[in-house]
Amino acid sequence: MNNLHKHNFLVDQKNRSKRLNQTPKLIWFTGLSGSGKSTLGAAVEKKLFDLGYMTYSLDGDNIRMGIGNNLSFNAEDRAENIRRIAEVSKLMLDAGLVVCASFISPFKKDRQLVQSLVGKENYFEVFVNTPLEVCQTRDVKGLYAKAKKGEIKEFTGISSPYEPPVAPDVIIDTSKMSISEATNIILDKIKPKLS
Repeated sequence: MNNLHKHNFLVDQKNRSKRLNQTPKLIWFTGLSGSGKSTLGAAVEKKLFDLGYMTYSLDGDNIRMGIGNNLSFNAEDRAENIRRIAEVSKLMLDAGLVVCASFISPFKKDRQLVQSLVGKENYFEVFVNTPLEVCQTRDVKGLYAKAKKGEIKEFTGISSPYEPPVAPDVIIDTSKMSISEATNIILDKIKPKLS
């Protein structure tokens, strides 16, 4: 690390944000598997994109197939996965984008790391607080069933804890409202922060 020096470019985040006419933000969707994070993140991104914002979505499975493909699901590797996502998000914010990131991210310390890396002012947290029982009924990948049989170790909600956010910007329970309704609630809160 002693031989590394940060290169400062001629175009910075301020220039890019001005060109895009938007304030970059990281919208972080956290919650159990099956809570609706990815569906909601995709819906929010689509709505923002349709409104003219330059956006990008990051999602757990997609990241695990790429920059996180060498990581397991133990606590240490989960933390490293979230750290990598935070670094990618930071680059995307520097590019001036609005990023929708959907990750279980079960541990408070990891979400706090994300916030500290991208900056508190750039971090907008959505807690998708759908009950575990509902998430299990939506188990399209069969993950909860495998976890209950012991085929998946350290599975959040079954054999590994989920630490709920203390003060998220928005709390959504997708068992009590439609994705469209939830999207509109998030948009009402985030849009003023993007100008």
